[in-house]
Amino acid sequence: GRGTVWSGRVSVGSHPWLADHAVGGQVWVPGTALLELGLHAALRTASAGVEELTLRQPLVLPERGGVEVQVVVEPGPRPEVGVYSRSAGDEQAVWQ
Repeated sequence: GRGTVWSGRVSVGSHPWLADHAVGGQVWVPGTALLELGLHAALRTASAGVEELTLRQPLVLPERGGVEVQVVVEPGPRPEVGVYSRSAGDEQAVWQ
């Protein structure tokens, strides 16, 4: 698409507070953090904000290393924001 893309990396090493959000022994990025990423991107592209949020799967952080994250804003009358991730350092991994 013609969307705007932001990218970054998230790990327990770079964001130690995430270790406090463990579910079943796995560190999950809180849904509110994903909302904040989407809202930040939406506001940077002149969108009014986020009307609806659908979390399809948790963003689980590995014990070692991290994940690469992309936030994509697709333009339109009702812009859509997507947050995607893949294992850090694995260029062949599929964005999910």
